[in-house]
Amino acid sequence: MQALKTVVLFFEKGAPTRQIWYYHLDPGRTLGKTNPLNDDDLQDFIDLQKTFVDAPNSWRVDASTIDPTTFEISVKNPNGREVVAQRRPQDILDEITVLDAESTQVLGKIRELL
Repeated sequence: MQALKTVVLFFEKGAPTRQIWYYHLDPGRTLGKTNPLNDDDLQDFIDLQKTFVDAPNSWRVDASTIDPTTFEISVKNPNGREVVAQRRPQDILDEITVLDAESTQVLGKIRELL
């Protein structure tokens, strides 16, 4: 199951956008029909959005850094922990075996050219 990403945008009427404030909601559990989002999950967001302060789950980006041709505003939380996918040792060995076979084949073709 893939996480659903939702974005909420706030604009101040009559003022140019100078910074973009991001908030990463992480309730610390899987949400679903039997485990819905609740008011307690949103409390940190509610508190922080009053001042748009930087915190572990919130950060700001200067609007001038946004590409004016695409206006792409998705970014990774610079305060977040990097998630490292752990692979089984057997999967790693299988991949090495495949890569070794490919390397042997390429080296064989190079030798033929010499």
